Amino acid sequence: MNAEHAAHAAGDADSAATSGLWVFGYGSLCWHPGFDFHRSVTGYIKGYARKFWQGNTTHRGTENQPGRVATLVEEKDGVVWGRAFELSGEAALPYLANRECKLGGYITNFATFFPKRPCLDDAGVGGGVPGGVPVQPFAALLYVATPSNRLWLGDAPLPLMAHQIVECRGATGHNVEYLLRLAEYMRHAAPEADDDHLFSLEQLVRHEIRRRRLCLDTLMGVASAATSKATPTTVLGDDDDDDVVVAAAVAAAAAAEQDDKGDVADVAELAVQLQHQHLEQAAAAQDAFAFSSRVPGKKLRCINIS
Repeated sequence: MNAEHAAHAAGDADSAATSGLWVFGYGSLCWHPGFDFHRSVTGYIKGYARKFWQGNTTHRGTENQPGRVATLVEEKDGVVWGRAFELSGEAALPYLANRECKLGGYITNFATFFPKRPCLDDAGVGGGVPGGVPVQPFAALLYVATPSNRLWLGDAPLPLMAHQIVECRGATGHNVEYLLRLAEYMRHAAPEADDDHLFSLEQLVRHEIRRRRLCLDTLMGVASAATSKATPTTVLGDDDDDDVVVAAAVAAAAAAEQDDKGDVADVAELAVQLQHQHLEQAAAAQDAFAFSSRVPGKKLRCINIS
């Protein structure tokens, strides 16, 4: 086969690969799509910047205290990394219309999506099925919030945004979880992503959590997922309770020492306190926000195992 025929064959194969409807996710869709899809792939779109300028009163906030979630703002040289999904079945699009448009205040648009890896599917992150992904860029549906929607919050100083995110939670979970899981996804799936807004906001939120001595596991909903993840947090209440609590306390204290000059001498007190409290916390794990997000006792550090 000569080069011209090979190019045509590659183009035909690529057209077939993108014959379905693809949706570009750049927020919670990256790590929690919530719908059926055939395949997914990490990549990016051009001409936009990701900003936490959209309010949310259902999933990550309330009418009285809206959370901050991501939207896209036009920017000439901007690049936004995310995840494209090829939709499967008839339920996916109505689900997205309700989640993103009716409840979220977003409108639809199309953009050209540039796949990161042309040969492998990203099935290892949240779903998908084996199979290749298209080599060439293709059109993808995306959801964008604009200043004309009633939930729009707009720009603000990053420290104020961080404060709002730490304060807010909704029916789906805490606003902190939305931000940190998105940052974690980008760090893992697209380490080349240059997103100062996202990562600066992440650092400010983490600093605020440490300053207030809040329990990060609680904010992230770790307790409610304990039965499905084999992390040290899930084994509290077994025979190794003492070892797990002490090891976690040491790790937490070491992080505190590095981040904000925490007192490592608090480790023993933390271990004892947590050992007495873990049964009560396990009983409350059915609702991650049913108990206080602060750890009792003075100068205590909260376990952060993720």
